Amino acid sequence: MGVGVLLRGPSGIGKSECALELVRRGHRLVADDIVRIRRDCDGSGLLGTAPELIRHFMEIRGIGLLHIPDLYGSEAVVKEAAVSLVIRLEAWREEAEYERVGLLRPTQNIAGIEIPSLVFPLRPAANMATLVEAAARDELRRREGLSGAEMLNDRFRNSVDAKPVSRS
Repeated sequence: MGVGVLLRGPSGIGKSECALELVRRGHRLVADDIVRIRRDCDGSGLLGTAPELIRHFMEIRGIGLLHIPDLYGSEAVVKEAAVSLVIRLEAWREEAEYERVGLLRPTQNIAGIEIPSLVFPLRPAANMATLVEAAARDELRRREGLSGAEMLNDRFRNSVDAKPVSRS
């Protein structure tokens, strides 16, 4: 969809499995495990790529090393892509506070550039690939100046403004 997503998180959290499901759905893989990030030509964005030696290979625990173009075709991979969204996967913590509204999108500074950043808490039966797709679609809408959170916030504001205030 034109949104390069950098998946981050501790070893074994499910980043590769999530990326593999995204590839299966028709998205493209840039790198697994090691992502080299550099500024783009004009210095305003970031590009991610994989080291040549391991490019387009993916490690899946229980299966081993997979060569993605052999399994899903050459269209399933790309040499590099713009990094436009960071998603950190972490184990669900009951005491943690996770974003629920999304009015303000947090960012993460990478190489001096602020990139929109989200945290996805993993829960049993959660489908991370579906959530990554939704986040990428939401990021596209936000680039267009549209946000579901802003839309609902405006509805609430208009609803409150339209109601007469009774005075006792």
